[in-house]
Amino acid sequence: MRPADLARRKQAGLQISVLTAWDALSAALVTEAGADAVLVGDSLAMVALGHSTTLPVTLNEMLHHCRAAGRGMAAVTQGQLPLLICDLPFLSYQCSADEAVAAAGRVLKETPAAAVKLEGAEPETLVIIDRLVRSGIPVMGHLGLTPQSVHKLGYGRQATTPAGQEALKRQALALAAAGCFSLVLEHIPASLAGEMRSLLAIPVIGIGAGENCDGQVRVSADLLGLTARQPPFSPPLVECRALGVEALRRWIAGLPQPEAPPTIPAAPPTPHC
Repeated sequence: MRPADLARRKQAGLQISVLTAWDALSAALVTEAGADAVLVGDSLAMVALGHSTTLPVTLNEMLHHCRAAGRGMAAVTQGQLPLLICDLPFLSYQCSADEAVAAAGRVLKETPAAAVKLEGAEPETLVIIDRLVRSGIPVMGHLGLTPQSVHKLGYGRQATTPAGQEALKRQALALAAAGCFSLVLEHIPASLAGEMRSLLAIPVIGIGAGENCDGQVRVSADLLGLTARQPPFSPPLVECRALGVEALRRWIAGLPQPEAPPTIPAAPPTPHC
């Protein structure tokens, strides 16, 4: 699967499925499940590395996990492999276009990923996206709730006012004009996401943005119920965390008790002269 294949799926009226992965095991699972694209998201900072936000994860850590995910995908021998996309982490692209090209170039050179994803549509970000695309690096955009801006925006629903919705529309059009091959819209009103789907030629991938999108992306650990808490727009499909804890608890409780150690007779007292 290539970035252009997602646009073809939109044109054909076919839904696009995107699931996250953070290592070889999770990538093999979502590949076997038939995902169209696998996103090594910076959400792995929270899912796999124990951080409270996505901000601490580094570019080297993203590369490490992306390589692992690529190995997991390659181990699946049946069917077409999904498109592998890697998030650019916080401060790997915001400082300058040169640094952004270097970071994104490392993703394509050092991992099996064929595209990167970055957040926002500020004027500086649009310049960077234009530079990346002209350098031959496919870019997926991301608007709405952007976790790298958590200290500014929080985790609440975005674009809830008429002014906010008009601003998001302008940003989405600007991202498409800059060359993004698709756009993630996170935690925005469903009606707005539907408008964006009609307005944009590129695929609109929703998460907490209603069903009227060209596709959906989810954090796989949330869908599998592996995380302690899931966002309201991503309820678990199965409670794997609870099931796993209970299964392991039964195994621990069923361990055979070791036999009592043999009694070693005490040595006779040493006579004193």
